[in-house]
Amino acid sequence: MESNCTLLIHHDKGVPPTQDELRLELESSDVQTKIRAMKTMILWMLNGESMPKLLMTVIRYCVTTQNHELKKLLSLYWEIVRKYGDDGKLLPEMILVCNAILMDLKHPNHFIRGCTLRFLCRSKEAEIIQPLVPAIEENLSHGDAYVRKNAVMCVYSVQVNFPEHDFFPDAAELIQNFLQSESDLTARRNAFLMLFKVDQERAVSFYAENADSVMKFGDGFQLIILEMTRKVCRQDPAQKSRFIKVLFQLLQSASSAVAFEAAWTLVSLSAAPTAVRAAATSYTNLLNNSESDNNVKLIVLEKLNGLRKHHGKILQELLMDILRVLNSPNIDIRRKTLEIAMELVSPRNINEVVLVLKKEVVKTQSKDVDKTESLEYRQMLIKSIHSCAVKYPSIADSVVHLLMDFLSGPGALDVVLFVREIVETYENLRDPVLTKLIDSFQDIQDPNVYRVALWILGEYALDSGKGPDAIEVIYECLGPVPFSKKKAPKEEDEEAAEEEKVKEAKTSVTVLADGTYATQTALTTDAEEVITTDDDPVLRKMLLSGNYLLGASVVSSLLKIILKTAERLGKDNMKIKEQTVKFLITCCSMIQAGQNAPSASRMDRDSYERITFCIRAILDPEVEAEIHDVLLKDCRSVLADLLEEQKEFEKAHSANGEEGEQMIQPDSILSFRQLKSRRGLGATDVDLDDEGDLNKAKGLDETQGLSEHLAHVHQLTGFSDPVYAEAQVSVHDFDIVLNILVINRTPNTLTNLAVELATMGDLKLVEKPQSFTIGAMGHRRFKANIKVSSTETGQIFGTIVYDSANSVDTTYVNLNEIHVDIMDYIKPASCSDAVFRSMWAEFEWENKVAVDTAISDVNDFLQHIVESTNMKCLTPVSALGGDCNFLAANLYAKSVFGEDALVNVSVEKVLDKVEGYIRIRAKTQGIALSLGDRITLKQRNKDSTPVAAH
Repeated sequence: MESNCTLLIHHDKGVPPTQDELRLELESSDVQTKIRAMKTMILWMLNGESMPKLLMTVIRYCVTTQNHELKKLLSLYWEIVRKYGDDGKLLPEMILVCNAILMDLKHPNHFIRGCTLRFLCRSKEAEIIQPLVPAIEENLSHGDAYVRKNAVMCVYSVQVNFPEHDFFPDAAELIQNFLQSESDLTARRNAFLMLFKVDQERAVSFYAENADSVMKFGDGFQLIILEMTRKVCRQDPAQKSRFIKVLFQLLQSASSAVAFEAAWTLVSLSAAPTAVRAAATSYTNLLNNSESDNNVKLIVLEKLNGLRKHHGKILQELLMDILRVLNSPNIDIRRKTLEIAMELVSPRNINEVVLVLKKEVVKTQSKDVDKTESLEYRQMLIKSIHSCAVKYPSIADSVVHLLMDFLSGPGALDVVLFVREIVETYENLRDPVLTKLIDSFQDIQDPNVYRVALWILGEYALDSGKGPDAIEVIYECLGPVPFSKKKAPKEEDEEAAEEEKVKEAKTSVTVLADGTYATQTALTTDAEEVITTDDDPVLRKMLLSGNYLLGASVVSSLLKIILKTAERLGKDNMKIKEQTVKFLITCCSMIQAGQNAPSASRMDRDSYERITFCIRAILDPEVEAEIHDVLLKDCRSVLADLLEEQKEFEKAHSANGEEGEQMIQPDSILSFRQLKSRRGLGATDVDLDDEGDLNKAKGLDETQGLSEHLAHVHQLTGFSDPVYAEAQVSVHDFDIVLNILVINRTPNTLTNLAVELATMGDLKLVEKPQSFTIGAMGHRRFKANIKVSSTETGQIFGTIVYDSANSVDTTYVNLNEIHVDIMDYIKPASCSDAVFRSMWAEFEWENKVAVDTAISDVNDFLQHIVESTNMKCLTPVSALGGDCNFLAANLYAKSVFGEDALVNVSVEKVLDKVEGYIRIRAKTQGIALSLGDRITLKQRNKDSTPVAAH
């Protein structure tokens, strides 16, 4: 049987001392020696060591001490010492212990009395409490408040722990009289708590008599009143009117805890706009309180988010107060605040909200802030402003110019994507936006930003009359041609230059395919030197460093502008011919530089084909006619379709989220809370009971049937073993609880039976299970707690050790392994493409898994991987649709420990078989390897079953 313990201290320091050594120290006349011995004995007893011989020594040599520290240690010792014999009866020595406790309850020192009363609050033995009841009651009238408040808690604990004995038959009346005469705030709080738990009617009557003085009772007393309010109103809603007035008063309490509890209690009792507005105001005051902890602010934001779903219009009035919390340096608080703010934006407050967001964007440029957090915060602000501009086009003009100032810094990709959407959606803004983009073009520092900006100029510059300006700024950023340079040799040095160019010939022996030997000679020559200086434009430096994909974007943008201009002015126009010649010279110089560059920065085949195709398009009329519509019309229409699809996806996502959950069918069943069991309470029911909230936090309200429980039961030993053992595994976020059942299948009594567990992976046994005795054909149940510190597949194994009454030898029974599945800690999550790419480049651990499956369809295989790994597919459904034999998708998930898991699935269908690779990247090795093992196990087919459920 598991023994009760309220104290747990880990101690692992070698071999424990013998009982004789501790006995000698306890018998010492030196108090410090006794204290040291008591501490050692308590530590080893808490960690599974039994020291029964020392009980009498402690009674003889330590009970009579007057040292306060030793008295405190005695209370801890009385709590953990074994009090019952093998026959289940109280040990005779406990009579002496009761007498010692009684003397301490009557001790003249108030500290010793208080410590003894606190110890009795934790006592679970009725035989020890019974003779002490009169002394406990006497301490209620003690002159010191410290003793009185502990005496009240002791009476309350005795009533709760031993309801069948009724040690205090007049407890309610006793505590009510105590309340009337007590002046200490803590003692009154403890007394009212007991009165509320023991006799609720008396507590409500006391509250009604003193309702006008509640603000003077202290925050502890007020919290009990709020708890009583919730419970009473849950049982009898007609009582709400008695508490509403006091709730409004408690909202103004100086205590943050009281104000918070009063706010959500008021919202639970009343949905009136006045009540909701008062509660929301209290929440916003807590948010802007400089003394509030970050965790408190996150909890308050969650409460405000809950209010927003049902009372959004009221919270819109307080939006500016909510946005003040953006001054907090915590990135999680800022993210949550912006999420709530974007849901509360309305035509009435959009201008004020955008003004605040613009000021915050400017603050991110300060040198005093951390660059990493500033970048992430700026990206969140840009997305928020983007969202506001999409909802309310009237403010787009006022924000787009501010954001374009950040094209040269971090977060520029989000800005330029926003600019692209604004230019496509709002024709009236194209002219000023393109002018600003052309002015800022040379300041761009990111090649990805350059590619988007080039696409914008190629598509829209001529529509706003900015075609010549766009061409001019692009050529300025490219610099003079040719791109590759080498020194022209003099006539007399030509032969020497040629000799220097041809390097030493290298000869080597190689084996041919038929097994014969042959020699081969290789001559190496120097590549033409590509020269760049610090004064060169950024675009030219990027191009010559090997980024020829950017060069292909430059050529494509120039081609669009020239072809559109030729349509208007005619191909025979002199300006068009000049632009065409300059365009061809640029393309040829780019190809020459790319082909003659060193191997590390040489032009790739794809970029070469793109550039040569653009040359053919401008020279060959037939090619131009074929690609005319695709190049000049379809590109823009594809972007318009993409933006429209994104809007529809966001609408569908929001409709399937909060609003969809609120829809109720007219013929749905009416739910009566009073008629439902506690297990039947859903997550949407309003629960005014703190105990219910605690159970939900622990996950105890999950409706798991018998089949789910049986699926988590693991057989640890065989049916033919003398001891049968099985364990039910309950996995929580940060720990694993093993509920172990041990059955003695022999006709003999087994003594000192212990289950010794060990772990592999990032698992750690919190407490060593105690040893116990099992009678013939008897059984015992106990629990073992295992701490989980990271997302990694682990194993739990061990042995059962016991002594038999008929044998001298110790028997060992090996246990089957329990596998801890990584899927218990992986949860689907979402992130933007930019964040995914950033993490993919940053994470160093990669696990590459080859695809080996019987599934023949690539989309079915992807869906199977998503379901098997509990991850979310970030690639849009539209990108995965259609009849295609290849597929590439990104998956993302997050562990309960905050670890990120990235997966890239790249597969193709070859001869009715799916082939390819799945690449996993993570910051830690454990999650990458464990996720790879999971995919390897589950990828074969849809019906594959896991080896272990946990």
